[in-house]
Amino acid sequence: MDQNHLISAKGLSRADIEAVLDRAGEVAADPAAAAGRHEGSLLGLLFFEPSTRTKMSFAAAVKRMGGDIVDMGPVDSSSVKKGESLADTVRVVEGYADALVMRHPSEGSARMASEFVDVPLINAGDGAGQHPSQTLLDLYTIRESAGLDDLTIGIMGDLKYGRTVHSLAYALTNFDTRQHFISPESLKLPRNVRYDLHEAGSEVKEHTDLGATLPSLDVLYVTRIQRERFPDESEYRQVAGEYQIDTDTLADASEDLRVMHPLPRVDEIGHGVDETDHARYFQQAHNGVPVRMALLDLMLGGD
Repeated sequence: MDQNHLISAKGLSRADIEAVLDRAGEVAADPAAAAGRHEGSLLGLLFFEPSTRTKMSFAAAVKRMGGDIVDMGPVDSSSVKKGESLADTVRVVEGYADALVMRHPSEGSARMASEFVDVPLINAGDGAGQHPSQTLLDLYTIRESAGLDDLTIGIMGDLKYGRTVHSLAYALTNFDTRQHFISPESLKLPRNVRYDLHEAGSEVKEHTDLGATLPSLDVLYVTRIQRERFPDESEYRQVAGEYQIDTDTLADASEDLRVMHPLPRVDEIGHGVDETDHARYFQQAHNGVPVRMALLDLMLGGD
């Protein structure tokens, strides 16, 4: 991790990842053992964009360990509305909390904010950049059902703007995995991400169609088209709904295929898939609590 901040999955080593996942496994096996570990600790939540799972699971995580939250609340009711800079906001909230979790629409905002604070700061999403704590719970979900080596993983949907995709792809370079990226031409991985993956020794295989790749996959990680990231609404409409899966789509998949999604979904996974053994996305969301408990425990000085 970056000076006790968690800004990007790109900087995580295999040892970093396994330390969090191992601790998460301990927490999941015996949640009561973590109760009271951080009594009196306060977690500052600064969410400049909407969130359900990330915000609530971080709040649940710190409260299950005996701590509490201080929440900036909606941007419209904060001093940001008056023109306060991000640097000033994080400097102020640092004085109220032992660690900070921040989501912001601007890529690079978390790294910039971390330069102004001494308490641990976790990036909960910076625009189309990174979402490293989501990646940790994604990896935990994969490890619990399939292990993290000798795997073939397909990542499908919005690969251009999807920060969960960028984080996961970087983290997977620490393991023996084969990555396939499936997307419309207009939503392919950004060039800098492809370059970084090549530099890390990962062979980037890109496709515009799932069909030929599907039978070989152990994991299919589906993402929604990020409407809020598109600079042009007409560009969004051209690709909206183009990449969808349902039970018919999965007819040629391995019976052991795990289908994951960082949520929220729109229409990219049919609800019929929910009832199959392939579906892992709700368990994936639930894993956010033990994984974020483990992460906070380590960052707040757990043994």
